[in-house]
Amino acid sequence: MSQDAGADPGDRAWNLPWAEPFGTGEPERAELATAFGAAIRKTSSLMQLMSQAAADRIGINATDLNCLNILSFSGQMTAGELARATGLTTASITGVVDRLEQAGYVRRERDPRDRRRVVIRLVLETALRDVAAVFLPMMRDWQQMAARYSDDELRLIVDFYDRMEQVLRGHLTRLREAAQDPGGGPPA
Repeated sequence: MSQDAGADPGDRAWNLPWAEPFGTGEPERAELATAFGAAIRKTSSLMQLMSQAAADRIGINATDLNCLNILSFSGQMTAGELARATGLTTASITGVVDRLEQAGYVRRERDPRDRRRVVIRLVLETALRDVAAVFLPMMRDWQQMAARYSDDELRLIVDFYDRMEQVLRGHLTRLREAAQDPGGGPPA
């Protein structure tokens, strides 16, 4: 008798990488689709755990580290831009920036083109010393891993991550809009 026999169908679905069956047709395709879903879920969980462990090592919280990472792509943003990029309220961003500024990772500066605007600027030296050093061993491992792939294979992987980013951005927007809808709630 299967260990799933008599179990709640919802319990069995939790053991699958997808909420609904994925990959109909050929059995090999269904197995690949299942492995794909499991890999995404595992990688997502490990990235979150890695982020928390890195934040603990650096001495900041995971939200502040995530904001610092987003800021590192451009080197500077306004508080409003950072709030939109993260989905945090401007009040929450003010707290994040206060903590990051106190830790020496960012500084607030007046925008030279519009003195009314305040720009949050990454303090590169401090970020490189404290934050990049924590991630450097992993980055080196990723570089070694990438070296095993051909240029065409890397293009495919980069394309996959670009598409994954778009999917995630779409669902972040969907979740944020649902949270703002007073009649909205979790789906039934």
